Amino acid sequence: MSGIPPFTPHQLPETSRQKRAEVREFLMQQQASGTEFRSNSWTRVDRAFSEQCGSRGYIGATWPKKHGGQDLSPVEQFVIIEEMLAAGAPVGGHWLADRQSGPQIIRFGSERAKRDILPEIVAGRCCFAIGMSEPNSGSDLASVRTRATREQGGWHIEGRKIWTTNAHNAQYMTVLCRTEAGAQRHAGLSQMIVALPDPAVSISPILNLADEREFNEVAFDGCFVPDDMVLGEPGEGWKIVTSELALERSGPDRFMSTVPLLREASALPVSGEAEVQRTIGRAIAHLVTLRGMSMSVSGMIGEGQSPNLQAAVVKDLGAVLEQEIVEIARDLIEEKASAVDDRLIRHFTRTTLEAPSFSLRGGTREILRGIIGKALTP
Repeated sequence: MSGIPPFTPHQLPETSRQKRAEVREFLMQQQASGTEFRSNSWTRVDRAFSEQCGSRGYIGATWPKKHGGQDLSPVEQFVIIEEMLAAGAPVGGHWLADRQSGPQIIRFGSERAKRDILPEIVAGRCCFAIGMSEPNSGSDLASVRTRATREQGGWHIEGRKIWTTNAHNAQYMTVLCRTEAGAQRHAGLSQMIVALPDPAVSISPILNLADEREFNEVAFDGCFVPDDMVLGEPGEGWKIVTSELALERSGPDRFMSTVPLLREASALPVSGEAEVQRTIGRAIAHLVTLRGMSMSVSGMIGEGQSPNLQAAVVKDLGAVLEQEIVEIARDLIEEKASAVDDRLIRHFTRTTLEAPSFSLRGGTREILRGIIGKALTP
């Protein structure tokens, strides 16, 4: 892959090493103050923590300063993200806005959207939800049935979205909808920003296996969206959403969700140390490889490319590793069951219940492998 080459820690530029030390110190302070850290942390909302991140410039780090960003390098941003995920910090209050919604607004949004929304994102006060999946459609985005009808000054949206992460916490939601009828499945789609709450938008909880509210079903009953909250031009939705999927599928959150559990479980003193070290070593080797791939995709996106194939590879391999780490932790914990504290058991139990969703969110394994297979078929 082209783009940013993989860096080992000693090769990182001095500014990135300084940033890593700074973020680690911040996270230690947050843990000492009682902030809860755990696996799968990028879906967990802690508004006070997000505002602390905003005050330190950790959100929108690579964005231009005119949009409230820090103009940091992609490597420095990657360091910030790695440290947050490795620690299990509760970044869900700003994660999707930082990862994809903000960059999409910078690239495709109106001046009003940039003026009103971007400052709230970088301040850590704006949670975004992403309205792509629909009931009975799975990961087949081209089958979208949610419709937007042209009205004076804007659009009215009718339809439903499902598996929408943190919609109940969001101030805004980007919605993929059909704005033109036609035979071509990828034509006539548009992306729109819906401000929440809205009386014409109903948000219903979907509890996960851990009995926690992470997902939602969202119903639009004539919700009005003004023209200047459309991303790009009407009908450009497929181009915009596919560029967004590259952002969604290639980041460290797609292979680091269970790293906090691995770190805790690998600290247990177990018998058969050589075999344990080999098992943990394989997992770490896979993490390092995925890290290099992810950084490369980030570089390709920064160069204006649309690396959908490469992002799909990162997402597919990353979900496999995240689920394997849970099994590695299981073996380590069972080996020393009598010496494991209750907090680690709770951490492991919760992550075990969350893990089945890792190969579904962001595109199912079957869809991702279909993308990869088609791209590699002569």
